[in-house]
Amino acid sequence: MTTVGGWREFLSRTVSIVALTWRASPCAFLVYLFSTLVQGLIPAGIALQLKWLLNQIGQDPAQSDPGRPGPLGLVIGMAVLGLLAGVLPLTTQYVRSRLTRSIAMRVQNDLFSSVNRFDGIERFESPRFLDSIQLAQQSAIGAPEAITQSLFGLIQNTLSVSSLLTVLYFISPTMTVLTVAAALPALAIQLHLSKQRAKMVWTISPRNRRQIFYQSLMTNVSAIKETKLFGIGPFLLDRMNRETRAMNAAEERVDRKALLTQAPLALLGAVIAGAGMIWIVDASTSGAFNAGDITAFITTIGGVQASLTATVSMVTSYHHALVLYGHYVEVTTTAHDLPAAGTSGTTPALAQRITFDDVWFRYGEDGPWVLRGVSFTIEQGSSLALVGLNGAGKSTLVKLLLRLYDPEKGSIRWDGTDLRDLDLQTLRDRISAVFQDFVRYDLSAAENIGIGDVQRLNDQSRVEASAKEAGIHNHLIGLPRGYHTLLSRTFPDMDGDPDADFAGVTLSGGQWQRLALARALMRVGRNLLVLDEPSSGMDPAAEQQLHDQLKVYREGATSLLISHRLGVLRDADRIIVLEDGRITESGSHDELMRIDGEYARLFNIQAANYAVTGESGATL
Repeated sequence: MTTVGGWREFLSRTVSIVALTWRASPCAFLVYLFSTLVQGLIPAGIALQLKWLLNQIGQDPAQSDPGRPGPLGLVIGMAVLGLLAGVLPLTTQYVRSRLTRSIAMRVQNDLFSSVNRFDGIERFESPRFLDSIQLAQQSAIGAPEAITQSLFGLIQNTLSVSSLLTVLYFISPTMTVLTVAAALPALAIQLHLSKQRAKMVWTISPRNRRQIFYQSLMTNVSAIKETKLFGIGPFLLDRMNRETRAMNAAEERVDRKALLTQAPLALLGAVIAGAGMIWIVDASTSGAFNAGDITAFITTIGGVQASLTATVSMVTSYHHALVLYGHYVEVTTTAHDLPAAGTSGTTPALAQRITFDDVWFRYGEDGPWVLRGVSFTIEQGSSLALVGLNGAGKSTLVKLLLRLYDPEKGSIRWDGTDLRDLDLQTLRDRISAVFQDFVRYDLSAAENIGIGDVQRLNDQSRVEASAKEAGIHNHLIGLPRGYHTLLSRTFPDMDGDPDADFAGVTLSGGQWQRLALARALMRVGRNLLVLDEPSSGMDPAAEQQLHDQLKVYREGATSLLISHRLGVLRDADRIIVLEDGRITESGSHDELMRIDGEYARLFNIQAANYAVTGESGATL
């Protein structure tokens, strides 16, 4: 959990926020600051002029102070201050809203730029880091407004308190001391409660993520079929409400503690104010104070207490915002998750081979080994297939090859150079892939394909060529808006018209699979193509057609193939069998069948199933 761990860190974050506010909009910052300063001085100015005015009424003009304006001038002065008190808040609100939008835009951009900076995926599989990101997202939206309002409100209230205390001091130094002394415990308690509230927010963050998860299951299109069929809506609703009740209970405990500690202090402040008014009225009967003094005292002590209460509230709000801002700082300053490239720099085109040399890997230092001393090569221009039961380590090998993780022991080399010594972006730019768990983006059909190579996102001819190679072109041109049709049931297809509300369309599983393949085929001329279950959602005839197309596409290219349907792997130049993180068999299809090991056993099981069911169109 991030905290504000002392005055040095408090000041450091404050300076950081002020600098951020200034960079977001210097002009709005200056106007906001000027307006805040003036508003902070207005209450004391009105109280002081009112005191002078009452003292002058009924006074012999010869006894008046020649350095002060007359009654008319004081009335005009109070009218001007009243006008400013009415106009400046409106100006401040406009400027604050403008400044808040500018800050939110900058903070949001910086936050997600930092998220994009993480090259691997380990952090995104850490619950603690996901909690930090969620709180950082909240701070990116809410903290800028809270920080700007609290910071400038604190400046305004500090000026109001200081100026009012100055006026009060000239009337009664004793009451000034008592009023301030009564406010100090409230400030200390509020800061303590702010820390408690920040701790509570961090504690309930996992529950908040689960609450959002249960909500999404009841509204997400991909989950709604099972939700309705299995009748699990009430179950999910109960789970969501359970998390909400737990969060509410945690918040209630903090709120109850705040009530029990703040109420006595508020009572103490009221007693001091009441006692002060009784004292000054009694003293005025003996001539110690005049009507102006009494009016100024009542005005200032009420204003001081109100401003002190507001100041305490602003300090705690600011402290809480700083804590939230700390999550943003934590995410944006977190070091890269993968070491930077060494001396070799950019990644050259693959000329010889990719080598896995005694690679060991596990997810976390205490986790079981997923890969245990794996060694093999993928020769340039050849195809290698990975076979194994679920959990054998196939997908982990792909993650390491794409350098989403680094091996814990051993190395992976690209033409003899360790991947860790190559520029990561140019390495990935030389690879294309279709993943089994590919993403179905709520974007247009053209964008769903084009993002495979964002540099050519608007190259419609290349997008259509990729779709043709994947066998999805004819279906896409038949959509209501062709390639510009939104592939989503979540968002309306407005097509630039904010008043339109046309539902997007969705594709079948096999059609989405072809579209994901088209996305990968956008990356023309890459050195390595990874195909992880590229046809798992297709019927046998479509699957066979797709693999016939891929054979042509892969000709002369280096490719890594993964599939549980072993018939589609039999033409690979080499097949590797993984079992419990180790390579147990290696060879061509014919060689592995002659060995009569695990590969042959799995292949024969599938062949027997096809023979029993009498399915046609599947080649094994």
